[in-house]
Amino acid sequence: MGKHLFSEFQPVSAKAFKQKIQYDLEGLDYNKTLLWNAPEGIHIKPFYHSEDTTPFSIADQPISWNIVEEIFILDSKVSADTAAIALSKGAESLLFKADKKFNVDELVNNLPQEELLIYFNFSFLDADFLIELGQKLKTKNHTAFFNTDIVENLARSGNWFTNQKTDFQTLETVFLDAENDNVIGIDLTGYHNAGANTIQQLAYALAHVNEYFNYFGDYLKTQKISFKVAVGSNFFFEIAKLRALRLLFATLAEAYDLSSNCHILAVSALRNKTLYDYNTNLLRTTTEAMSAILGGADSICNLAYDAIYHKTNEFGQRIARNQLLILKHESYFDQVANPADGTYYIEELTQQFSEKALSLFKEIEAGGGFITQLVEGKIQKKIKESAAKEQEAFDSGKKNVIGSNIYQNTEDRMKNELEIFPFLKINPRKTLIEPIIPKRLTEALEQKLLKDE
Repeated sequence: MGKHLFSEFQPVSAKAFKQKIQYDLEGLDYNKTLLWNAPEGIHIKPFYHSEDTTPFSIADQPISWNIVEEIFILDSKVSADTAAIALSKGAESLLFKADKKFNVDELVNNLPQEELLIYFNFSFLDADFLIELGQKLKTKNHTAFFNTDIVENLARSGNWFTNQKTDFQTLETVFLDAENDNVIGIDLTGYHNAGANTIQQLAYALAHVNEYFNYFGDYLKTQKISFKVAVGSNFFFEIAKLRALRLLFATLAEAYDLSSNCHILAVSALRNKTLYDYNTNLLRTTTEAMSAILGGADSICNLAYDAIYHKTNEFGQRIARNQLLILKHESYFDQVANPADGTYYIEELTQQFSEKALSLFKEIEAGGGFITQLVEGKIQKKIKESAAKEQEAFDSGKKNVIGSNIYQNTEDRMKNELEIFPFLKINPRKTLIEPIIPKRLTEALEQKLLKDE
């Protein structure tokens, strides 16, 4: 039993592997034939070997993960009832979204149990309301993440909630008085869905955090920084992205003598979702959830397959929830901690993502910081360039999206299925800066197909 499983085999060097591959190529150029240049500027090799990287472990990765149900608050009591149903059917945590203030007592008092993990996503900033909410949640022993990111609000909407000085003061008031050490959350989903590449998303995460560190200083020692991250369908890249995020945050936190522990809520990306052949979205969200799990997300919120064209409905939510339940309870995806440790390809990606993102972060700081570069339009320009490259790859067929630009179902009809508008819609308004606007890759093609029906 003490004998090593592979002791009878002789080790093979990376050089020997490459020589064998070169022989089998029968004269074709190894680099031109088998190397892939990713948009992030990383050369992807056909194989990886122990000689390629030094094994490392990422601290503070969760042992398990939570299944999260998203609920939009229009009526507090109705939302609490919806939460009770979701929890009874397998959800383990809740993500409440709200565009305006709601009745705190009515929501919290009607939740079906205590000691829940609850996330919030607010489109407003009100100190008194958030303090009241934090205090009320405390009485029920709930763990709440407010995910308040005033910098992301500026990037997404083009405006501060009020103005820069007032927004930072309001945020400080909240995390000092709300009896909640999970107030600040870095929201990266908008950058992913607007077309930012992996390196940019990671660098912007650090730059966001650094804006808060620079402003609040030692006050942040009482805060646990959380991240809301969109996960796309590039399976291994998304695993490495989450691992690199933890690695990079630990590096930055060490520089500020703060806790290196961060909390990651992973959500399905919107950028790659399709209107036509919409059942392929089920495949996308499944691999995205697997990437999030293997990458070390603390919680996962899955997108319904029909979310881009249907109003929220029981069937779509049930399928989305059941995808996560199957991964957890039937595929046993919660039984191993740090499952990606020792995988040469993922570890090499993690290292390269970390190094390149740290370099870009330093460039942003040298250029005045993230807010300054947002106001100057430099962040928007870089994301547009990345998005344009991805769009060109899709339009030319170099990047395939099943059911859209490849294996298209010519019999598919969607014109009479649209309950909500599935395309980019811009309402002209006065903004301080140019907002960063999410857009799906397949929109122009889908608009043409709808017109031709």
